[in-house]
Amino acid sequence: MKSCLVARGLGPMFEHEELFGGTWFGAYAALCFSCGYFAYDQWDILRFHLYSGWIPSILLHHLILLVCFTLALYRHVTINYLVLTLVCELHSIFLHMRKVRRMAGFRDSDSIYAKVEWTLNWIAFFFAWLACHILITYKLIRDSPKFGKGVELPLALFGMAGMNLLNVFLGLDLYKAYKRERNQNKHKE
Repeated sequence: MKSCLVARGLGPMFEHEELFGGTWFGAYAALCFSCGYFAYDQWDILRFHLYSGWIPSILLHHLILLVCFTLALYRHVTINYLVLTLVCELHSIFLHMRKVRRMAGFRDSDSIYAKVEWTLNWIAFFFAWLACHILITYKLIRDSPKFGKGVELPLALFGMAGMNLLNVFLGLDLYKAYKRERNQNKHKE
């Protein structure tokens, strides 16, 4: 595989035929594992009421992923497109890191740990969520004539539109949390 990448470069990996009909090494297993994780997490969130609001964005996020991933796994198509969307989940590390920090009692937003965490959180949000999803959406639109008459293109576009809308809400929630944390620290002084 390494010699193939060296000989051909990364370009062919991102061609429509490879993204739509191919399966990179480990991609199918990664989607299977992710699908199981999202299903379990969705069930856990619902079972223990770990959400707020009338339509929680985390539940919509998991629902969109489960529908798209399950269909892709069943039909063995768009596996590689969906693996690219998993890059966005890297941002979750920093969301969870913030939660763990606060649960452990480290709530001082002026500490070096909080500043590093927020910096990593914003970098990951912009690169993993926004840039990656915008590029995938662009690629889907550019390659739309290459899709057949099946359900894959409408589902992919609907999924990316939903995820991009949820990203806007995630960004707003992240900004509100950042401002709230900064304001709480100012009131302590």
